[in-house]
Amino acid sequence: MTHESATQPHPADWAAADRAATVGAMADGAPAAQAPADRAPADPATADQAPANWATADEAPAGEAPDPATADQALAGRAPADWAAAYPAEAADPHCLAEGEGEELLRGAPWRRFAVVGDSLAEGLGDPLPGYRTAFWADRTAEALHSAAPGTVYANLGRRGLTTAQVRAEQADRAAAFAPDLVAVVCGGNDLLLPGFSPAAVAHEMDLLFGRLAAPSRTLFAFALANVAAAVPELRGGPLEEGVALLNSIVRETAQRHGAVLVEMYDHPAVGDRDLYSADLVHATARGHAVIAAATIRALSRQITAG
Repeated sequence: MTHESATQPHPADWAAADRAATVGAMADGAPAAQAPADRAPADPATADQAPANWATADEAPAGEAPDPATADQALAGRAPADWAAAYPAEAADPHCLAEGEGEELLRGAPWRRFAVVGDSLAEGLGDPLPGYRTAFWADRTAEALHSAAPGTVYANLGRRGLTTAQVRAEQADRAAAFAPDLVAVVCGGNDLLLPGFSPAAVAHEMDLLFGRLAAPSRTLFAFALANVAAAVPELRGGPLEEGVALLNSIVRETAQRHGAVLVEMYDHPAVGDRDLYSADLVHATARGHAVIAAATIRALSRQITAG
């Protein structure tokens, strides 16, 4: 599929058809989805202070590599010793990883420097859910990498509200300066929900972003976003469902062109479960983050096996 169309009109009834709260949430960051308690969010007043040396979007000047979160300072010891008792729903969830499974799946991984670029879906927002650990997919992935290879460092540059062009302008050079060997790229949702969405423009910006980050001995990965309409009947067949499918086609094509790993969430077996999504219908809940992390770690494990 190519993306040669001109700028497409933004449907006048988008917000009415697909909930104004959802549109505003993805474009601006919804208050319903909570910021990490242990990381500095875009608005420091909304969460506790991040641990020393945690890599965040605002710690390093533009163009400079962020200070990484080291395994000992930011990644180790987050889950309690009696994990299954503390998070019984997660322990029993077939779509989540069992305790220690992430470490086993990533054993032998070649990656030691993990970077994340993107918007709020990269930064990590979401509502808590009883029985699940409140930890975001990128942090969970970094934890598993650290468990498999102590000494792994992690920099998350994700920041809510950014378009693909803004992610490229603000984060690509800084991520490259971090010299990662594993990079997650998560963006495009804000483009989709802004007036004047142009598939061709987004495809062009995404291609430039992937091209800037691609390098020998570096693995890129990206996501085909979950189809929230599968869990919310009133969204089915509407412009949001169609838009997500279109955005995913851009991501799939870009990932294939640059040899990136694709984590496929659009038709994930749990995609129709309402408790995967926060109240804003944009960000994942604690369960959603656990499921995304499991899918991510399994995709990376397959990459290790494939060599």
